[in-house]
Order: sequence, then C-alpha cells, then structure tokens
Amino acid sequence: MKKWLMIVCASLLAILSACSSGSAENTNADGKVELDFWTFWGSETRRPMIEKLIEDFNNSQDEIVVKHTYVPWGDIWTKNLAAIAAGDPPDVIVNDIRTVKIRASNNQVEDLSKWVDDDLKNSFYPHLWDAVTYEDKAYALPFTTDTRMLFYNKDAFREAGLDPEKPPRTWKELKEYSDKLTIKKDGNYEQVGYYPNWGNFTTHDWMINADNGKGLMEGGEPTINTPAKKEAIQWMYDWKQELGEEAVQDMKAEFGNEQQNPFISGKVAMWAEIGTFYKQLEEFGNDLDYGVALMPSYNEDTEPWSTGGGFVMEIPKGAKNPEASMKFIQYLTDVEAQTYWGENNFDNIANKEATQQVTDNLDGKGAEIFQKSMESLEHTYLSITTPEYPEYENLVNPLIDDALNGKISVEEALDQAQKDVENSKQ
Repeated sequence: MKKWLMIVCASLLAILSACSSGSAENTNADGKVELDFWTFWGSETRRPMIEKLIEDFNNSQDEIVVKHTYVPWGDIWTKNLAAIAAGDPPDVIVNDIRTVKIRASNNQVEDLSKWVDDDLKNSFYPHLWDAVTYEDKAYALPFTTDTRMLFYNKDAFREAGLDPEKPPRTWKELKEYSDKLTIKKDGNYEQVGYYPNWGNFTTHDWMINADNGKGLMEGGEPTINTPAKKEAIQWMYDWKQELGEEAVQDMKAEFGNEQQNPFISGKVAMWAEIGTFYKQLEEFGNDLDYGVALMPSYNEDTEPWSTGGGFVMEIPKGAKNPEASMKFIQYLTDVEAQTYWGENNFDNIANKEATQQVTDNLDGKGAEIFQKSMESLEHTYLSITTPEYPEYENLVNPLIDDALNGKISVEEALDQAQKDVENSKQ
C-alpha cells in the first residue's frame, strides 16, 4: 500500500513539476511573462525604432517583458511556419496583410475575436480591417499599409520644356512626357523618362489601374482576362519594344539601391514608389528638386488607381501567452506607438487617429508627400489572397512574363492564366 502511495505521489510530483517548468519557460526571475517578438526590421533605421517601442511598452507596465528577435526578410515567415508545426512559435510576429486569410484558414494564427470590441475595430481603416478577418473573426491587427505614387524630377521637366507643377494625369500624358524626357546619344540612353516595369508599380498594378480598380480576383473569383487587363499588358510590351529589349536589360543591370537608385542618380526622370521613398531621397537625394503625384489613370474617365500592401501584428497558433501577446499588439497598434512609427519611419499607419496626428505634425516636403499618400490611399486597391486561390499569382506571373518577352501573345497568356487559376480552386 505504502509503495503504491509512493508511486502515485511520485507521479503527481512529476506532473506538477512538468507544469511548473512549462510555465517557467515564459516567465523571468521577477515573475513577468516573457514574450518573443519576431520582426524583419534589422536596418539601422527601423531596428532602433521598433526596439524603442518595445522598451516603452516594457516600461509602461510590470507584468510583461518583450524581447526582440530579428529574422531576415527571406526567412522570417518560413521559419514561423516551421516553429508553429514544431509547437514552439514566437509569441508575436509581423506578417503580410495580404495573406492573413490564408493563415487563418490553415489554422496557423490565433483567433483574436474575444479581445476585439467595436472601439478597437473602428480605430482602423475599414479596408484594412476587412483584410485581417476571416469568416467574421479577427486574426491580426493592422499595423501599416502603403500606396504607390509617381515621383518626378522637376529639373528634368524644366529641361524638357514641361511644367514642373503639372505631372502626367493619364497613360497618354505619361507616354508623351516620357518621350520628351528621354535623352539618347550615340545610341545609348543617358536618361529614360519612364518605363512601366521599373520601380514599385509593375505588371499587376498596371492591370488593375487599366481596369479602373478591378483586381485579378473579385468576389472570390478570378478576373484576369478582361479587355482592359489585356490592353495593359500590350501597352507594357509595346513600350518595352520601343525602348529596346537590350537597353531595358542593360539599364536595369546598372540600377543599385539607396544613392544608386536610378531616379536619384538621374537615369530615370519618373519613378513609382511608396511614401517611405521620401526617407531615401532625404538622405541621398543631394537637394534633388522633385515632386510627387498620383499614379496616372488609364484615361480621363477612370480613377488614378494605385495598389497597396502592408503588415499586421499576429499571434501565431500555439503561442503560450496569447492574452499577454494581445496586450502587446494592442499597444503597437494604438495611437501613441502608431504616431511615433508614422512620423519617424514615414509609413502609412493603420490607426486612423494616429494618421491624423502625423498629418498635423509634419511640415515641409514630408508633409507634402504624406498628404499625397493619404490622397492616393483613397484610390488604392489592396490585393487580398483568398483560401480558394492561394497560388493564383504563381500561376499568372510566368504567363505574363512570357507575353512581355514576346514568347506568346497577350491574348493567349491571359486566357491561359484565367483557365489555370479557375482550375486551381481549392
């Protein structure tokens, strides 16, 4: 009997010890809950910013302590999925806003609905909130978004006889301006006015722009081979042929980053980018006189559609302290932290009140660009990847590339893309 009791007691002690050690893994010597926060922000600019926000949060209360783990851009999300599968995910992670629904449908992210009320929901822009929900439940909180705009070299405009205060408003004007801005000597381009597949506004974006804001997926179904999207691909193909395949490839090979950006170096007079390009121009632009405008619209009767993405704060499935993690991501997406991030990093932030504060606090060129980005956001399409067609871009992109390279016709490419995506439905 005594031996049996000893065995039972030993078993109970082992269970209690295991439970105790499991809790200890996430608390420090002071009894605070420890959270591991993964980001890809490791640059000299962004890392100090996110770590200041972490420090401010840690100092704002005495229950939770957050540590920052930097994981490179190319690795962070695959490592996150591996950690979820292994049962040891980070507590909070920065993730892509366009694919929240995919992770929710795959049970890879925690449901946040029990912590969400109308005040929290209404603090974000509606299209961003829609992106983080799946089957009427919230699986992330929006952190940032973005929109593409047209940056243009005012000095180049003046030299070409163009009004530096009147950027192109339509595709027709964009081509006319580009022709006037393009300088070619002895068979070589010294300056290209514009090329649709350079910069941060490329094939899919022009297809959506041409179709007056109609994406490649609408209402959960593919809308790829529309007449307007076919015309967009043909327009890009014709532009490439006019510049010359070899010239396009040779110039692109010379493009670098930062101060070697072709817009900053004067090789390209008009360049599509997101608002944070302002920081690069501020650091490396050498007093470049430039303006910023909405992306040109397809014609006078359509809107100047741009495209956007962004990032969210998520709690991976199986995180050990979801309640503490939620407190942290609510802090990151609330007014104070969002205002700091918006002012210092120049991102378009997700919190509406913080956005207004940033707008009120900026001045000079920064205020001009931020105001223009706010205007552009009113005409920005956010391409959401749905669980029904998770791989649609991988099916579409090679066919579009073949059309742009002249291997197949535009008609064949988009017809086949439409069929392939329809047949991939899950």
